[in-house]
Amino acid sequence: MGRPNVGKSTLFNRLTRTRDALVANQPGLTRDRHYGLGRMGPRDYLVVDTGGLEPVASEGIFAEMARQSRQAIVESDLVLFIVDGRTGVTPHDHVIAKELRLSQRQVILVVNKTEGIEHGVAASDFYELGLGEPETISASHGDGVRQLMELACERLPELPDEPEDRMRIKVAIAGRPNVGKSTLINTLLGEERVIAFDMPGTTRDSIYIDFERGERKYTLIDTAGLRKRGKVFEAIEKFSVVKTLQAIEDANVVVLMLDARQDISDQDASIAGFILESGRALVIAVNKWDDLDDYTRDRIKVEINRRLVFLGFANLHFVSATKPFGIEALMRSVDSAHAAAFAKLSTPKLTRLIQECVAHQQPPRKGIFRPKLKYAHQGGQNPPVVVVHGSALEAIPDSYKRYLEGQIRDTFKLKGTPLRVEFKNSSNPFVKKRARPYRHKRKESIK
Repeated sequence: MGRPNVGKSTLFNRLTRTRDALVANQPGLTRDRHYGLGRMGPRDYLVVDTGGLEPVASEGIFAEMARQSRQAIVESDLVLFIVDGRTGVTPHDHVIAKELRLSQRQVILVVNKTEGIEHGVAASDFYELGLGEPETISASHGDGVRQLMELACERLPELPDEPEDRMRIKVAIAGRPNVGKSTLINTLLGEERVIAFDMPGTTRDSIYIDFERGERKYTLIDTAGLRKRGKVFEAIEKFSVVKTLQAIEDANVVVLMLDARQDISDQDASIAGFILESGRALVIAVNKWDDLDDYTRDRIKVEINRRLVFLGFANLHFVSATKPFGIEALMRSVDSAHAAAFAKLSTPKLTRLIQECVAHQQPPRKGIFRPKLKYAHQGGQNPPVVVVHGSALEAIPDSYKRYLEGQIRDTFKLKGTPLRVEFKNSSNPFVKKRARPYRHKRKESIK
């Protein structure tokens, strides 16, 4: 916790040993609560990066950031109050210190950016905040961080051992800016967990959130909206694009959100193409479907079928994240897409299917040779990969490959996930054997 640009995200990355939080010399970069796991010796802990507390903000994005920060205080067992050792005490620090005292949470006052400064000199001004002995650190260099976390872990309550969670489904929500990604996250969670604000670019970082729905466990990933490359000017926004692409690759299932009140753009098709190339299972959600007339709805459906025809394997849902409706069916499709992405395909069944496909429609000849498909097996998951072995397979055209993909998808019911078919020529067992020259043996004369 602390005012903007005092090094909270830098310390978060240091404690979690990651680069999950964006770091730059710009106030207000972090906006949502960002959770990460850390470990000190045998003790695990959960650390929450906040967007900075602006007590004077009454409206706008800074008011939303302050509300997120106050919610993090309520959820916490211990608060690290970060202040700037080079700037000194500010009136803003006094206001935050007063609010932390009223919260009745354990607080450790942390003086950051003290590299090259004598610790006693750096901490002397901050005793007036009335929060006890200040701890001096340098989050960027790591000075004093270990001692700080040893003190913090001593004050944390002991928790009983819990069984390890079964595999969670990582679901990334992707799309253009301001299509309702954060609103969908909040609707699923039942709380204002991330900032949903009527301003494109509100979400800058990829936020990972664990939650349970029924008996299933998920990790929702709220991503920054992807704009056209020519419209990305700020360095911070370029970092956000990179984090979004990384989140898509890290996910098991991606929900591509479209805005029903806007036409399907080239940018929507570009995002869909990247999801397809990454091989992630996909569900399409057309948001803001409420209050649309029948003509507009029919036009949007035609536009989707025309522009996103290459996503025919994905389930399509028309939803409203604010009402809400269509959310239950959307999550069922997420579950089925995840199951399809991790499906186990039987080798005998795959081989029989390939033989039936060849019997029904043989691959075309190339010259005097015809490709011969012998057997197939599964070569990977998420996405499913089918490896077909045979001879002269480099001559198989893309049209025949799509024919095989369609037959495999229909047989194994792989709805919601891309499918990759790879061909591998069988090696000739006689290539490495050198032919032995024939030697004529003279018959010995019989004496």
